[in-house]
Order: sequence, then C-alpha cells, then structure tokens
Amino acid sequence: MDSALSSAPGTPLVLPRQDSPGLSTSSRMQYRSRPVSIAVDPVSLVISESIAITSAIQKSSRSSNSFVSAILGGSPNIIQLVPPEGPAARRQPRTPTTDVQGDGAADAAANRWGLRGKKGKSMQDNPLISSFGRLRHKLAGVKDIRQFDSVVLLEPFLQIIQAKGTAAPITILALRAIQKFLTYGFIAPGSPRFALAMHSLSAAITHCQFDISDSPQEEVVLLLILNLMEDMLTGPGGDILTDDSVCDMMGRGLTICSRSRFSEVLRRTAEATMVRMCQIIFEDLKHLEVEAGEETEALDKQTSADMDHVKMDPAANGTDVPAVKELEPPSPAEPRDSTSSGKTATSSSETPVNGQAEVGRASTSTADESSASEVDLRPYSLPSIRELFRVLVSFLDPHDRKHPDHMRVMALRIIHVALEVAGPSISKHPALATIAEDQLCSNLFQLVRSDNMAVLQEALIVASTLLSTCRGVLKLQQELYLSYLVACLHPSVEIPREPGIDPSLYAGIPQAPKLVKPPPSQASSGRSTPVPVKDRQKLGMEGGARKPDARQAMVENIGVLARMPTFMVELFVNYDCDEDRADLCEDMIGLLARNALPDSATWSTTSVPPLCLDALLRFIQFIAERLDQPAATEGYPEPEVLKERRRRKKLIIKGANKFNESPKGGLAYLQEKGIIADVKDPECVAKFLKGTSRVNKKALGEFLSKKGNEAILDAFMGQMDFTGKRVDEALRILLETFRLPGESALIERIVSSFSEKYCASSVPEGIADKDAVFILTYGIILLNTDQHNPNFKGRARMTPVDFARNLRGQNGGKDFAPEYLQDIYDAIKSNEIILPDEHDNKQGFDYAWKELLLKTESAGPLIICDTNIYDADMFATAWNPIVSCLFFVFMSATEETVYDRVIAGFNECAQIATKYGNAEALDEIIYRLSYISTLATDAVSNTSLNTEVQVEGKSVMVSELAVKFGQDIRPQFALLVLFRVLTGSEHVVHKSWKYIIRIWLNLFVNSLIPPFFSAEEDRLALPPIPVQSPSQVIDRAAKQSEAGFFSAFTSYISSYAADDPPEPSDEELENTLCTVGWIDACRMGDVFANVAHLPGDSLEALVDSLLEQIPDDNGSAVVITVKTDNIPVSPGQKQRQGSPVYDPALVYMLEFCTVLTLRDEQTVELLGKQVVGALQAILRDASRYHPIVIERATFYLFNLLQASYDFDYIRAPVLLHGVSSFPQDTLVKTSGLVLRGLKLCIEKPCPLRSEIMTSPDFWAILQTLATNPDSAPIVFEILESGVTGTPSAIMADNYEAVLRLLNEFATMAQVGAIAEQKADRKQGRKGRPAKQEKPSENAVVARGIKAINNIYQLTTRIPHLMKQSHLESSEGENDLDQDKASRHGLTQAKAWSAYWLPIFQTLTTQCTNPCREVRHLAFTSLQRTLLSPELTSSDHEEWTAIFGEVLFPLILRLLKPEVFSTDRDGMSETRVQAASLLSKVFLQYLVILSKWDGMLDLWLKIIEIMDRLMNSGQGDSLEEAVPENLKNVLLIMSTNGYLVPPAQNPEREELWNETWKRIDRFLPDLRKELALDEPAPVAGEPPAAEPANEKVEEK
Repeated sequence: MDSALSSAPGTPLVLPRQDSPGLSTSSRMQYRSRPVSIAVDPVSLVISESIAITSAIQKSSRSSNSFVSAILGGSPNIIQLVPPEGPAARRQPRTPTTDVQGDGAADAAANRWGLRGKKGKSMQDNPLISSFGRLRHKLAGVKDIRQFDSVVLLEPFLQIIQAKGTAAPITILALRAIQKFLTYGFIAPGSPRFALAMHSLSAAITHCQFDISDSPQEEVVLLLILNLMEDMLTGPGGDILTDDSVCDMMGRGLTICSRSRFSEVLRRTAEATMVRMCQIIFEDLKHLEVEAGEETEALDKQTSADMDHVKMDPAANGTDVPAVKELEPPSPAEPRDSTSSGKTATSSSETPVNGQAEVGRASTSTADESSASEVDLRPYSLPSIRELFRVLVSFLDPHDRKHPDHMRVMALRIIHVALEVAGPSISKHPALATIAEDQLCSNLFQLVRSDNMAVLQEALIVASTLLSTCRGVLKLQQELYLSYLVACLHPSVEIPREPGIDPSLYAGIPQAPKLVKPPPSQASSGRSTPVPVKDRQKLGMEGGARKPDARQAMVENIGVLARMPTFMVELFVNYDCDEDRADLCEDMIGLLARNALPDSATWSTTSVPPLCLDALLRFIQFIAERLDQPAATEGYPEPEVLKERRRRKKLIIKGANKFNESPKGGLAYLQEKGIIADVKDPECVAKFLKGTSRVNKKALGEFLSKKGNEAILDAFMGQMDFTGKRVDEALRILLETFRLPGESALIERIVSSFSEKYCASSVPEGIADKDAVFILTYGIILLNTDQHNPNFKGRARMTPVDFARNLRGQNGGKDFAPEYLQDIYDAIKSNEIILPDEHDNKQGFDYAWKELLLKTESAGPLIICDTNIYDADMFATAWNPIVSCLFFVFMSATEETVYDRVIAGFNECAQIATKYGNAEALDEIIYRLSYISTLATDAVSNTSLNTEVQVEGKSVMVSELAVKFGQDIRPQFALLVLFRVLTGSEHVVHKSWKYIIRIWLNLFVNSLIPPFFSAEEDRLALPPIPVQSPSQVIDRAAKQSEAGFFSAFTSYISSYAADDPPEPSDEELENTLCTVGWIDACRMGDVFANVAHLPGDSLEALVDSLLEQIPDDNGSAVVITVKTDNIPVSPGQKQRQGSPVYDPALVYMLEFCTVLTLRDEQTVELLGKQVVGALQAILRDASRYHPIVIERATFYLFNLLQASYDFDYIRAPVLLHGVSSFPQDTLVKTSGLVLRGLKLCIEKPCPLRSEIMTSPDFWAILQTLATNPDSAPIVFEILESGVTGTPSAIMADNYEAVLRLLNEFATMAQVGAIAEQKADRKQGRKGRPAKQEKPSENAVVARGIKAINNIYQLTTRIPHLMKQSHLESSEGENDLDQDKASRHGLTQAKAWSAYWLPIFQTLTTQCTNPCREVRHLAFTSLQRTLLSPELTSSDHEEWTAIFGEVLFPLILRLLKPEVFSTDRDGMSETRVQAASLLSKVFLQYLVILSKWDGMLDLWLKIIEIMDRLMNSGQGDSLEEAVPENLKNVLLIMSTNGYLVPPAQNPEREELWNETWKRIDRFLPDLRKELALDEPAPVAGEPPAAEPANEKVEEK
C-alpha cells in the first residue's frame, strides 16, 4: 500500500483493491475499513485547501495585501510549532499542548493582525497566514503524502482552529480540510508522528476558539467538530488516542449536549455523536481486557497508578442553565462580548472580548510553553473510561440543580449505550463496578421516582439494562429496585367480580405483595421486611400513586427483565430461597398476574394487561423450553438445600411475626421449630435477633431493655465490634440495630450495657472509665436530638461550647478533650444518627443507602442460574397465580389472539406440571379448563329432545348441549386444550378426574362420544351401553328436494320450547357438526388408551373419582328413554309412574370402574374392594334402579368375583343370594347378563365353580330362568357344562337340583309333539309317507333330548358319588333336620336310593312325554339303566324299589287316558315297550329275587299289571304283546325251577297256585298252551319266601 501511495505529483491517489476470487462481496466491502481513494493529487488537494483558507482570511480582513508566501511558499519560519522527531518525543509528560507559543502568543497575533479585519494593517507577517506558506514550501517535492510529517501537515490548520476570534467560516474551512485529510488517508497510522498529530488535533478541536457572533455559523462549526471527533475516535487512529484526549473530546461533546441555548438539532446530533463514541470506547474495554491477560483484574492492576490523574469536569465548560437575560440579542452598536451577547460558551468569570469565545471545556493541560517532547502519548485505557463513566453518572444526581432534566436524559441515554456494549465488562472491573453499585444505582433508583416521564422512561431503561448486564454484583440493589416496582405497580383494589366467573377460580392471584407492609397510615403488625417500607421511603423507593404512563413504563421495564430466560430463576434462588431477602419471585409473579387482568387498565393504560400477560407467558415458556435440557448442577447450590432454606424462611417469618406481637411466644415458637437451639441460652437468642432483619426494631428495643433480659442484652452487645470506634461511632452502630425505647429506665439499661461493652476490652485513650462513656453517650443522644429534631425550629441549637459545658468534669472528674468533643459535635451535626423507622429526607436516604452497601458484602454475589434444577420448586411456588390469571383472562378475553396465547400458556403449564409431577397444579389447570368448557356440570344435560339427523351418510345427534357448545368459541378452545393437557399427563392427575368424568358423561349421554374404554380392550365383551333414543330421526338428504319457503319458515320457528319435538334448524345442525369436529380434534381415545396403562396409584385416583360421581339418591338421575331393543318393554310403553328410571351415566361409571379394576391382578387387589362395594350397593337396593343398571351391575360383580376370588372381596353365596332375591320379573329382564356372568364363573374347574354350583341360590336362579324362552338356552348351556364337564361339577349337594332342572328341560320338549302329530295327520291325508320334520330341529326339543342324555350320563357319576358320600348312619344324626340327614346321614344302602331312584323317577316321568323322540330316548335310557349290572345292591330293599317306584308307576301312568291321549299312536307302542321292560327286568333279577321273601308279592303285582295292560282296551298291540311277554317269563321261571307244580316242589306250591289263579282270570288258555303241569326234573330247591307285598307297597 505504501508503494502505491508513492506517486508523482498530479497522479491520482488510488488505494489498491485487495480482491479475492470467490469473495466479491467481502472484497467490495473492504473499502469501508480503508481510507477513501481519491482521483486527484493529494499534495495538490492540500495546497488547494490552504489557499482556500488564506483567501477566506483575506476576505474576512477586507485587505488588498497579497498572500504571496502562502501561495508561492516562503522560506521556513524559524518558529516551530512542534519539535522535530526524535527520541525526546517518547519522553513526554501527561499535560499535552501543541501550541508552543502559548495562548498569550495566539492572543497577541489575533490582536495585532485583527483577524476580523482592520483597515490599513498589513497581513504579510500574520503568523497564521505565514504558516500556510511554510507548509506550501515543505510540500514542494513531496511524492507520497502519507510519508509527510503529519504534525507539520496539520500545524497551520490547527492554529486557525485554536486562534481566538477566528471567523466561523474560516474555522469551518479548516475543520473540513482536516476531515478530508483523515478521510482520504493523508494522515494515517503509517504517517510520521501520527500519534502526536492525533493528540494535537484532539487538543485543538477541544479548545477551538472562534467568533460566535453568528449563531447558525457557530452551530455549523460545532457540528463539524462533532463529526471530526467521531471520525478520529472511530477511525484507524482512534485506538492510539491518549486518556487525556479521550476525556477532552468526550468533555467537549458533553458540553455541546448540555447547552440549552443550542438548537435541538445540534444537541441531538451531539448526543448521537457521544453515543457512537461511547460505543467505541466501551467496546475497546473488552479488547483491553484481552490484551491485559487472563488474570482477574489484570487491567485494573496495570492502570491503577494512572487512575487518579485523569479528570474530566464538564461543569467548568458552563453546563449551568443560562440566565434568561443571556437570551436577549445584543445591541448592534456595541461590542458583542460574552456578558451581553449570550453567545458565550463558557460560564467562567473571565469574559472574552470582541465577541470571541472558547466553545469548549477548560484544557487539562497548562498554558505554559512546555515542549511537545513532554507529551505522554500512551493509548487510552481504563482510567479515561472510568472517568467518562463517573462524569456521566454524576449528571444523574437528582439533588444537583445545575443539571437540568434534559441533561439527565442525555446522560442516561449515553450510559444505556455503555451498558449495552460492555455491561458485563463494567461489572468485572472494580473501578467501574464500584461506580455502578453505588452512585449509578443510587441516582437511578431516585430518578425512577421522578414525575418527568422523559427522565422516568430513560431511568427505567438504564436500570433494566444495568440489571440485565451487571446484576451479578447488584444483588441488594436489584432487590431494592424490584421491590419498589412491585410496591408501585401492585394495585390495592380487589379483583372485580365478573358475572359468570366463580371467584374461587382466581383466588390464587395475590391482592398484595407477600412481604410488603401496609402504608404507615394503616395499622400493621410491625413486622419488618428485608427492605422495610420506611427504608424504601428514605430511598425514594416506596410505591405510591403513579400516573398511568409511568405505570406502563414500569411494566415495560419489568418486561425487559422478564425476557431474560434466567431472570425469574435467579430471583427465586437468590431472594426467595434466602432467609434475609424478600420473596421477589413470588411477588413479581403475583404483580404480573394481578396487572394482567383487564381491570388494571383503569389505573394504568390499555397496554399494561397484555404486557404483563406476555411477561407471565414468557416465564412459563422459558421453563417449558428447559424441560428437556440436561440438568446442570456444577457450581450451583443443591435444590434440597434451597428447599430447606425456604422452609426455614417461612418459619422465621412466622416466628418473627409472633415475636413482634409477643416476644416470649415468638421465641418459644422458634425454639419449637428448631430455629433457635435454646431460648434459655442468651447467646442463641442474641445471635438470632442480631442476624435477622425481620424483627420489628421497636419491639426489639423494648424486648432487650426489658427487666430480666439483661443477659440477652449483654449477649446482643457482644455481637458488635466497637474496636477503634469513637463513642459516637459506636453508638451509631448500636442504634442502627433497634430503636431506643421511650422510658428513661429502659434507655438507661441499654446505655449501661453499651458502656460496659465499649470499655470491655480496653478503655480508649481520652476516656476515663465506663462511667464517663455512660454520661458521654447520654450527651450524644441529647445532642443528636437537639441538632435534628424538626420540632425545635425557631430555637437556638446547641453549640460546641454548650455541648462541652454540659459534659464538664464528667470524664473521671476531668473534662473531655476539646478536640474529641469537637469531632463528635461535627459528626453529629453533619450526619444525624438515624434511628430506625425515622426521618424521610436525604439524610435518611443516605443512611439507608449506606446500610444497603454495608450489607452487600455479607449478601454475596448474585448467582446466575442458567440451569433447570430449580424449575420444579419455582413452578410449585408460582403456578397458582399464573393459572388463576390465565383463567380470568381467558374468560374475559374477546380476541382470538389472546385465546391462542393463553391456551399455549395452559399447555405449557401442564407440561411443566407433568414433567415435575406437580399433581396439584395439573389438577387446578384441568379444573379451570373444564369450567370454561361448560361441560363439567354436576347434572347431566337434558336429552329428551335429542334428534338424530342423517347428513351425508353420517348420523348426527342434535342435542341442546351440542348446539350450545357449538355456538361459543371459548369453551371449544378450552375443551381442546384440556385434552391436549390431559393426554400424556394422566399419571399425574389426581383430584381433577371428576371434572373429566363429568365431561365424558355429558358427551356420552348425548351420543357425542362412545364409551372408549369398552373399545380399548374387550375385557367384558358387552354390548354398548344404551343411551338416548332420538325423539325422531330425520334424513336431510331425502328432504332436500322439498326445500322451499314453507320449509324454511318452519325451520326458522322451530325451537326446543315447542310441544312436539321440532326439527333442528340449519344453524343448530351446523353448531352440532362444529361440536362434533371439536370433540374429534380432542382425540379422547388417546386418553383412554393411556388410562389403560396407568400405574396403580394413579388408577386408584381415577376410580375413586368415578365412584364419587355415583349419585347417592337415584331420584336425582336424569330420566331418559332408550331404544326398545335394549329394554324389554313394548315400543310404545311409557315410563310407569313410580318405576325406576334409567341413568346411562351410572352404567357408564360402573362399567368404567369395572374395566379398570379387571386390568390385572394388581389392580384387582388395589381397586376391587371399593368397586365391589359400590356394585353391591346397587344390588342391595335393586328396586330403585332400572333393570339395565341391575343387569350390568350384576355382570360386573360376577366378573369381579372371578378375578378377586382369592382376595375375598365378595362371597359367592352372598352374590347368588342377592341375585336370587330379585323379583321374578326383574330377574327375567336381567337374565341375559346374569347368566353370562354365571357362565363366566363356572366355565373352568376351580374352587369358585364348585362353590357356585353347590349353592341352592344358583339352582334357584337357573330354575327360574329355565322357563324363560330367551334365557333357557344359556341356562341349559350352564347346566350341560356342569354335567359333562371334566371334572364333573355334579356332587351330592347339587345332584337333585341338577336332575330337577334336566327334568324341566326334558318336559319342555313336549312341544315337539305338535310337529310330530301334524306330520302324522299330513301323512294320513295324502295317503303316502311324507317327509317328516324331525322334532330335534326344534331348539326346545333338542335341549330336551340333550337333557335325557345328560340324565343317563349321570348314571356313570353315581358310583363315584356313592363312594364319596361317606354318609353316616341315620342313628347318629338325630339332631339334624330331614334335608341334612338326606344328604349326610344316610347309610350306604340308602345312598343307592338317594342317587339311583331320582334318575329312575326322572326318566320314568319323561317316558310319558308327549314328544316321541324324547319319550323313546327316555325309555331307552331307563331300560339301559334298569338292566345295568351296577344297579343291584346287597340290600334288596333298595334296588327292588325299581318295581314299586319306577316300573309299576310308569305303567300305571301309561294306562291313564289323559296320558294316552297326548299321543295315541305313540303311547300304544310305549305301553308295549313298558310291558316288555317289566318282563325283562324281572327276568334279569329273577335269581336274586328268588332269594327275597317278597318275591311272591312282587310277582303277583306283575301279573296284575299285565292283567291291566291286557284289558286296557286301547289297541291290539297290547293283547298280543302281553301274552307273549308273560309266556316268556313263565317259561323261564319254569325252566329255572321257580314256577313248578307242587308235585315237583311242594315249596313252590303257593307260587304255582297264585300264579295260575291270577293268570287264568285274563288268559285262561295260557296254562294249557304252556303245559307246565307236566313233571320236570327239579333244578334246585329255591329258598322259602315270605310274602313281601306290604313291604313293596310301603316303599
């Protein structure tokens, strides 16, 4: 670049472009960081500028003298402005100057040559003009302007600028020329003596003196100066400016900004320049830190020696407000000096003459002719930055009247920029941080109380930026500031009652800040706070009535802070979790929640509510964004530790409150809670009282001075350190901790203890003893009161002499040293000993601020919390006011944008609550959303007018609920967000399930949702729960062709108030479709799917809520009608008066509970007992409930019985007895699910199956339902499963019941006879065989046939039953009743009769069944059974009963006409079969019977039966069959020797004679035909038998 600049004169100066391929954009932008290239010769340009200035001087002087030397270039002047380059230039002092001639020489030149032009004077020796000649001479032969001495180049131009009285146009030319030189790079970092040139230029423009008689020209000059300063600081040489140069330039800028006589444009331009310069300066601070090294405070250590040598005092430049008279224009005839023109830029007593002025601040350098070699050219660093910061902060002092408000606003804007650029860096350096912590905060916190909105807004902006960037070192200051904002902004009015909004739903919004006491005019408990009200008043921090605009500005300020993601977390950790700090996080959330309500606009502005709402929502949003972030724990306090501190804090606050009311009670409470170890230990009590700031100062003073508390008082004094303190200083420390009591005795006790403590270690020099301290202390207290009590106005105050006179001779008999007393007097007079809670003035402010600064060290730094480990505890503290606020805003909002934001807030709150398991918060969110949805009402909506409409192939139920819900967007949004919140959070929900359930019930009974739980898992396999039957069904598609005026008019006038159910209007249908759409969007099925997998404890909460919703009084249920296929009544039947009503919601809840309980074994154990109890309560009062409810409740109980049998929640006999106790019509109506439940319980072999099937109530239920055609099939299935199952369920206890029921089913099969006989008649008419319908195709007949088969199958079970009986003899069971004896006390012989005879009797009964198929099967089964070898028993009295109790009764029944008439054709055959069976059975057991004494009677009875059969007269078949059967019997008996003539066996004579005697009566030819009278060999002698006819009859 240097070679490129070395061009010949006349060659344009062109800087090379450092283009780079592929980076055209960056190459294009490179020129912005380089000097501007020009197309003319640089040297020529400099000469042209010089000639322009000398020409202007000539014109200004009105002289015709030539400027030959300036134009042609004269010989060099022997006077040098600056020394030549050399080593001495680097050894320069810090007081710079570039004018070795001094101000006096410049003044002389100005006066001599009359730069304003005096006629007749020669100007050829004018040093200002001649300097341009010398420059022209030196430029001769220069090829590269950048290699020319920059100091020499600037010399003539700087002289023009610095010369007093120079006309403004000339100064403008000089300034413009210099600006060009800098812009074009003529003066660049590579130029010789560049640093000195920049220093000289800075000194010149900050001491620019020119004629200010023309105000517009004056402002042009100042504008150019501002531009030039900005170019210097922001250009390539800005980093080499010295500390003094920077201070001079910034001071000059502040001067211009502060002059009220300047135009607004100039002052604003100056301010903008200052802002830009401050940006650069404070940006450099960050680079200076890097250059200084990584060591902490390295930059401070390197610059500490220079810190106090750099000063900037803008007050010396006349920053006072000009007097009014200075604004008057001067008389044209008089010289315009500074005292009359008002154009002066200085306020000093020295007045420039001839209207000349130095528009700048006083130079920090001396005016002597010091050598330039003594100038210190080190680049500026921390000292000048600190001084600039200090001066800017000093402008903010509200008590400094010479700084008007517009200057404070200007300073605030500049400070704001500094903080924006380098706030964190400012907090790192003690030199800057100290100013920020003390003066800046002190001034700011007073300015925010200003009524000037411009000041207030800027102060708030700076405060927020300060806290945003430097809060790490401003812990207590931030607490003070935010406490003030809370006190100002928190309204004192109650939340207005809104119609339709339950106040309890927004009760979480606090009415007042948590730890702010009421105003002094109100009664209070005297509780102190970390920032007491009085202290805030002294600091100007106590909130009061602020204007609406001021409130809005404060809210905006809080919004700025709240936009920091970690702001609220830091408040929570640093303040809410600190025992000695205020609960700022809670108060801030409460403040935002309260002001987010719409009514806050009445005392602020309409912008405040949305601003506060936005801040609240951002707070929630930040927590939600941190949910999935990894937990950062390093360097942060443990959350459990902070939680414990919060617990202690609450106890301390409560204990302090109790102490303020009753010290004894408060201390006892604190000891009970572990805050004070032992109240009897004075050290423990004193340590607590000294360490806490929450005890009321007045109460503390009274307690310590109370008689009996001397030990505690002494211990309290022991907590203080008075070492090296003067008595008044020590007393000041003491009286800052409590307030002196009013009684003199109490004061004396305190002063005595103080005197002891003060002299405890060693008596200070000049003090005789503790008695002297005692008296001196009293004297100081009196002096303090005398000097500062406002009630003493008009009275003569105590003088030092009076003070010394009062204490004469009290120092051990001597006087105190006069100097000692004078020092005490001066200290008290200038600085009152402020007693706590006294005085509200600047002195009070200074005291309170000093206290705050003293506590800063003990409070420690503020913890910056960029972590989520505290979010759970913070959210648990803050959720209530937030959720309450969101609810209120949502209920009162009218804009959809608000709905969207609030819904997002609800959703994020729910996510946070779910993540951290905060059930209470989630429950409240759900409660409020359900309230807004309007669907969670206690009473189920009316469904009597529901109408089903067919639209586009879909069915829609139009109901009152659906129409209303579809009209309002608010509940629609609420319902949607409710189920979004609920989905995935089901395991956290606890108490709010009841509201969800109410919503489900309302939607379900109006056919808007199905029972999702039944579709999730088909555990019960039940049909859908019956719901509302529509009052009418309308097909809109079919009616579209009928549309017209009349139909439109009819639709318009239709309403729910009509007597007949009206047809829904188009609007109502549209609202209903809208409702359906919103409900579908809720995706409630996902919730049910998640519920199915909830952990046990969460599921228990849901079930408890379901059970709580079951109405205690069924009469309160809503009466609805359901479809006729669900209730067994006629379609047109109306609800009978007094009959139970059907409540589908009740069924919904019961079934839901059952499904949840049956999920697995764990849920059965956990939930089974309470669910069973609820279901049993329904059954116990069955008469009050509808059969559908009873039916399903019974089925649920059977399912639970099977699942919970091992837990004994429900006993099978109790349940069965309850069911069997139903009225018969109820039992019949509920039979479907009752039998399904029974079948479920007995389908598998288990103890439950045995217990149920041995219950008499079980068989009573089946017996009752067997006769019902609808339930008979299931009853038979249950019965058959018990008979045929493996192992069989038939035991002695249920054997007879089984047979009775089987007999019942077989008997019902007689309906098959109708079909049989119909077929017979058809065959008879046609004369040919017809295709006969098989009776077994009839289900009833088929069951009858199966029943006969099952009866026969029972015969295989009899031996096992007889073996298992273990029946005892009837003699040992005399005390048992007949039934019990029949089951358990029978002998083995009677067991035969107990098991066999019932089967025979049953089969015998069915042998007369009119249905042939059943009858034939029964007869066959009977025959097979009777001929079974297992039938016989050793006891003939049992098995021989088959004749008297089975066969004989059977034949006698067959002989009855009424039996015969049931099937004339078939019964004849049955009689024949019966006769044959009788003969076969007799012959089967003939051998055994022959040994029985009653054989003769039995045989004669058989002959008698045969006689009756033969003579029945009902067909020829018997007349043939009876003789044949009898013939066979006789032959066999004869062959075996049982029936032989007496000649052959005299013992058989009676049998022989009686036999033929009877036979001959009805078959006289049979004896002759058989010819049995012929002799035959004797086969054997049968034993003698006695007639047993009577025994047979008895049996």
